[in-house]
Amino acid sequence: MVRELTTHTHTHVKLAVLDMAGTTVADGGLVERAFAAAARELGVEPGSADHAAQLDHVRATMGESKISVFRHLFGTEDRARRANAAFEKAYGELVDGGLVAPVDGAREAIEELRADGRTVVLTTGFARVTQDAILAALGWRDLADLTLCPADAGGRGRPHPDMVLAAFLRTGAADSVREVAVAGDTAYDMRSGVRAGAGVVAGVLTGAHDRTALTDAGATHVLPSVADLPALLRDATA
Repeated sequence: MVRELTTHTHTHVKLAVLDMAGTTVADGGLVERAFAAAARELGVEPGSADHAAQLDHVRATMGESKISVFRHLFGTEDRARRANAAFEKAYGELVDGGLVAPVDGAREAIEELRADGRTVVLTTGFARVTQDAILAALGWRDLADLTLCPADAGGRGRPHPDMVLAAFLRTGAADSVREVAVAGDTAYDMRSGVRAGAGVVAGVLTGAHDRTALTDAGATHVLPSVADLPALLRDATA
């Protein structure tokens, strides 16, 4: 069921900016498994009180740029970069092991959006090497019009609006940010879309955060899945 949260009239959406893990990609908890490797690199053992507290923070900040998360957890830039490198290495190995899959209906939704004449950009809080590994594992290298990671947008990930605005500027698909739809599974995705001025900011319930967290962060709509996005945009812009 689609929950309409605003009463404003939507302009025609020409650009859809979609999150990956939790929104279009089901990773089966790989973030937490890769974090354990990063924590060990910094001398934090799984099962310890420190590890539990840090894992709680990782869960709460799903959707944020991973290097930003590690800067918060480990303090210095050197320690954050060591943790991030260990995380990305571990996550990439898990991806290579075939432990990622599309969210049900996600590929079809992307194809529908493009068939409807909309440009589609896939975004992530991971580094480019990890994003590319996920795309390769899924056979998605040519599925979207563009893929972006924080480094492609000046280094700032969510909740900053930079990746959404980079998608807007680099594709040239829309004349106004009101013609952009953002979809994601976390509060950070929602804040990023709101700060960018997107006309549609759709939360999906297939990932990290629940309906309350998504709406509190500014979602204009909450959907069961990204598979429901093409129909929403057809209805909203009819």
